[in-house]
Amino acid sequence: MARNQNPVVIVDAVRTPIGRRNGGLSTLHPAELLGLAQKAIIERSGIDPSVVEQVVGGCVSQIGEQSFNVTRTAWLAAGLPLTTAATTVDTQCGSSQQATSLAASLIGSGVVDVAIACGVEVMSRVPIGSNSKKEIGLGVPIPKTYFEEYEMTSQFEGAERIADKWGVTRADTDNWGAESQARAARAWNEDRFSGQYIEVDAPEVNEAGEVVGTRRITKDEGLRETTLEKLSTLKPVARPEGVHTAGNSSQISDGAAAVLMMTEEKAKSLGLKARARIVDSCLVGVDPVLMLTGPIDATQRLLERNNLKIDDIDVFEINEAFASVVLAWAKEVGADLERTNPNGGAIALGHPLGATGAFLITKALNELERTGGRYGIISMCCGGGLGTGTLIERI
Repeated sequence: MARNQNPVVIVDAVRTPIGRRNGGLSTLHPAELLGLAQKAIIERSGIDPSVVEQVVGGCVSQIGEQSFNVTRTAWLAAGLPLTTAATTVDTQCGSSQQATSLAASLIGSGVVDVAIACGVEVMSRVPIGSNSKKEIGLGVPIPKTYFEEYEMTSQFEGAERIADKWGVTRADTDNWGAESQARAARAWNEDRFSGQYIEVDAPEVNEAGEVVGTRRITKDEGLRETTLEKLSTLKPVARPEGVHTAGNSSQISDGAAAVLMMTEEKAKSLGLKARARIVDSCLVGVDPVLMLTGPIDATQRLLERNNLKIDDIDVFEINEAFASVVLAWAKEVGADLERTNPNGGAIALGHPLGATGAFLITKALNELERTGGRYGIISMCCGGGLGTGTLIERI
């Protein structure tokens, strides 16, 4: 990245459609779904898969079907070379974005020349929080000593406190929820996602769980027609008088995405076109009580370290975990909301946890190419008070 001697470039990025809860992708094993994205990026680029030295994947709920290093399982189940090593990381919602940073660091430091970053979450099959439920009988993840240091809040409460601190109202969050849906609908109507996603054939099952056919998933399933009037009738999810509802918060989703990276020199030697450069990346720690302010600090760090101003950035992809996260971020850093999530965000498209970071990088890369922009910043808030950040430059 900015401090590495070996420039790291993105050669390709691909994603599956984002499936809604219990929707079209819910019949696929997570390793199968991730394997489709991994295999697609190999086939699209035409690269010999044995050249890929490491795969770094993100996944949040690493239990059951998503346990046992799902990144490696997916790679092998897809018939890809056993000599390629794989690691699965958990940085909560920012897992696959941190996977991208780690893979880029491996390349930039000279450990490998070629790596794939990726991520998966099939929340329909492995619900959020599954790996920390008391019912498992293995205890809870937060020790008593934690409470001596910090108040324990939920992400929902953190989002409400952010709204309080930055003066974000219910009208503001509903407006952003409606805008996310409108932008996503426009993106699909104008074919803006062309070239960045693959179509997925998923088993179709009956009520008995028997496979009765195959269904092709060709589009993100979270889009829905809505109006401000309808959004205003929805019940708040955290507080009786809160500002967040199911209509202005991220959706429970299924999906996978992958990013192929290598040194600039390696891309040239393989005859591959570099599409963007990884300029810099970061992972920041923030107040775990507010929890979701990470994109503010991550954006500021990326700008300061690279001598850039907020107006130098052409595209922002800031994960819409909750509308207040994006709106407070924009107020604090002075970002133009017209350049932020221009094709809709997680409110409309969905948020398949461990896959979302790579998904946002894919979106940002393609939007820079569509508009002719130069710089893009991708950032996500993460459970526990973290923020991921990636600065890319279109080539």
